Amino acid sequence: MEILVCVKRVPDAAENEIVVEGGALRADDLVYSVNEWDNYAVEEAIQIVEREGGSVTVVTVGDGDSEEVLRREMAMGANQGLLLSDPAFAGADGLGLATILAAAVRKGTYDLVLTGALADDGAAQVGGMLAALLDWPFASLVNSIEVKGGLLRVGREIEGGTQEVSEIDLPCVLSIQTGINEPRYVGLRGIRKVASVELPVLDAAALGVAPPPARVRRVDYFVPPAGAGADMLTGTTAELAGQLVGLLKAKGGLK
Repeated sequence: MEILVCVKRVPDAAENEIVVEGGALRADDLVYSVNEWDNYAVEEAIQIVEREGGSVTVVTVGDGDSEEVLRREMAMGANQGLLLSDPAFAGADGLGLATILAAAVRKGTYDLVLTGALADDGAAQVGGMLAALLDWPFASLVNSIEVKGGLLRVGREIEGGTQEVSEIDLPCVLSIQTGINEPRYVGLRGIRKVASVELPVLDAAALGVAPPPARVRRVDYFVPPAGAGADMLTGTTAELAGQLVGLLKAKGGLK
């Protein structure tokens, strides 16, 4: 099975102090890593290929710095990386990114495309848009995958913690939820092994694509003002219950 996994280089929230200046994040000294959800998608692709055979390609849209996330995922076990890079791609919104990725998918012969459920912007829209542009079936928030011949049996958690199981024809696009697996450790030896591997780079001309003008533009970042602190209740169980009822009544929650 030939699998393409879309990954993204994002600021590492655990390693950075987020500072907003002039309506944008201050980029000085930011530490970057692969998007967490994408990491689970790559691990799932590797596990599928280990069971079923085939290869895993990781792809990203970005500049030369984005090579680091491709190499990281190749050190993890992906077979090859693909960088989509062109000044025309700068500032692309969700639809623009999906258009670029769709052109890359059409250049290959992929049976399955995986994306993370969402990335740093939290929009969770590229996977669905990509499937629509390819006219392929799509499932979101997937937390289990079983290959059954020419189709997949996929599970996804829906409202209320209920598990939904569906069968979906190949080729298809799936967005992967965290917790579907445990991404494997990437050691220094693996990173060194792929450090000098030449990565193919495709620009707008090579892809034959011109991303549509961005219809969504980020205009500001800000930290919401802190609200009132929590009311900490103390006492016995009966006293706590009485205090809670009193607070609910005072705030209009109970009459």
